[in-house]
Amino acid sequence: MSGVRHRSAIARRTLLRGALATGALSMTGTTADAWGSPVRFDNPLARQRADPHVHRHTDGTYYFTATVPGYDSVVLRRSTTLRGLGDADEHVLWRRHGSGEMSRHIWAPELHRVDGRWYVYFAAGSSADIQSIRMYVLENAATDPLSGAWVERGPISTPWDTFALDATTFAHRGVRYLAWAQREPGIETNSNLYLAPLSDPWTLGGPPVRLAIPTRDWETRGFRVNEGPAALVRHDKVILTFSASATDSNYCLGLLTAPADADLLDGGSWRKNPDPVFTTSAAHGQYGPGHNSFTVAEDGTDVLVYHARPYDAEVGDPNRHARLQTFGWKHDGTPDFGSPVPD
Repeated sequence: MSGVRHRSAIARRTLLRGALATGALSMTGTTADAWGSPVRFDNPLARQRADPHVHRHTDGTYYFTATVPGYDSVVLRRSTTLRGLGDADEHVLWRRHGSGEMSRHIWAPELHRVDGRWYVYFAAGSSADIQSIRMYVLENAATDPLSGAWVERGPISTPWDTFALDATTFAHRGVRYLAWAQREPGIETNSNLYLAPLSDPWTLGGPPVRLAIPTRDWETRGFRVNEGPAALVRHDKVILTFSASATDSNYCLGLLTAPADADLLDGGSWRKNPDPVFTTSAAHGQYGPGHNSFTVAEDGTDVLVYHARPYDAEVGDPNRHARLQTFGWKHDGTPDFGSPVPD
């Protein structure tokens, strides 16, 4: 290649091994090249584990959480390697209540390390109304999340007592934020995306800003949904992926971006990509890819963690399996996920 292209490739490889994302999963050992060419993984990593989230701790340990088909507990896998998460022992950190709040539909748990403590963010319904989904937080002060006591810190209160789920947290420029999905009164959608600062890991520190409403065709198939935000800060951008439409083969990933030096609590700072960035591939046997998280492999390669079904199915089919693949970057600094690779 020419000297210019050679230097560009080196620069892109360097960028690929940049800042840490949020966690990791099992891979075969090969990685993408500097241009983001897809490679094969040992997929599915975990069967019937939807909404997968991987946290890579500062000591290099990988932690995996996901929704289980019984919707009844928060489970955690741990491994010193990405590959090891596939067959790691699964531990139950917390079980749903017998009745009342937090007794139904335990969805989308995420493990985060904040100010020296472990936190699990998850959504849950009530026995009185299983669709009264709200966001909740567990806290553990132990160094090891598989030891110590998990304390219920209660629901995350927002300005509206409405359907709310998929809380995630990230820090940027000294501020910790919460991003989530919620139904806002007066807006005829199933859920929109919101962002707010946190005063502590379970308390909003200011009013939320609405980042996105599902309006485009690919966001409104079956249901009008924006949900499952996942944050990544790279290339002078704050990137939020999200999931859209019904959780069948229409499910897909969208993309929001804001300049890294922008006011993230100004809705005008954010741009929604006009098209989805990760969609069903019937040719590869991957249907409804979505609800992702990000991590890095041991060598610093960026990894997309997501779930998909191996066939076309209706909403509610339990075979949403956790998968992963490496990804590259476009020249404009946004991620290039390509298509879901075959198992």
